[in-house]
Amino acid sequence: MEHWIVNFNCFGKVCGLNMDTLITMWLSMALLILTAFLATRNLSVVPNKLQYVSESIIKYFVNITKSSMGEVESKRHLPLILTLFMFILTANLVGQLPWHLIHLKTGELASPNNDINMTAAMAIVVSLYYIWYGVKKKGFHFFVHGFSIDGIIITLVDTLELFVRPFSLALRLFANIFAGEVLVFTMVGIFAYFAPLPFMLFELFVALIQALVFTLLSTTYISMAIKEE
Repeated sequence: MEHWIVNFNCFGKVCGLNMDTLITMWLSMALLILTAFLATRNLSVVPNKLQYVSESIIKYFVNITKSSMGEVESKRHLPLILTLFMFILTANLVGQLPWHLIHLKTGELASPNNDINMTAAMAIVVSLYYIWYGVKKKGFHFFVHGFSIDGIIITLVDTLELFVRPFSLALRLFANIFAGEVLVFTMVGIFAYFAPLPFMLFELFVALIQALVFTLLSTTYISMAIKEE
C-alpha cells in the first residue's frame, strides 16, 4: 500500500513523512491518554468496568515481569512494557476502523503498525533499552562471555542475536498487521457484505495476539539482559 508522503527540507536534504501513519499514530496516543484519564479520574475500592479492565491488564504484566525479573527490576521496567502493549494494541485496533471510507489523494489511513518504519522504531527502542541496561548491569561481560571456545561461540551467537532481534520484532508485527488489513480489504472488495465479518473478527484476535507477542518478547529480552546468569 502506498503512503501519503509529505516532503520537507531537512538540513539541505529532502526528507519525507508518512502522514497517514503519523495521523493514526497520534490518534492512538490520544485514545490512550483519554482512556488513562477516564480510568484514573474517580478511583474507587469497588472499581467500575474501565478501572477493573485497566487494573487487570496492569496486574497481568506485574505478575509476568515479577516472575521473570524479580520485584525490584519489575518496578523499573514495567512502565515501558505496559506502554508498549497498550500502544500496540490500540494502534492495531485503530486499523480496524472503516478508514477506507476516507479517500485521500495518495495513500490511505490504516493502522500505524502496517508501516515498517513504525514497528522498526519500536523494535530499535526496545533493543537500545535492554542493551543499555545490560551494559549497566554487567559492563563488558554483557558482550563477551569469556575467551574459551565455549565463551567465544556464545559471544558470536549473542552478537548475531543483537542484530536479528530488532528485525524479527519489527517484521513480525508489520507483516501480520499488513497482511490482515490486505485480507480484509480484499474480502470487502469481493463480497462487500457479511462474508468479510469472520475475517474482521479474526483480525481483532490477531491485534491482541501480536501486541502480546511483541511485548512478551521485549520482556524476555530485558530479563535476559539484566539477569546475572
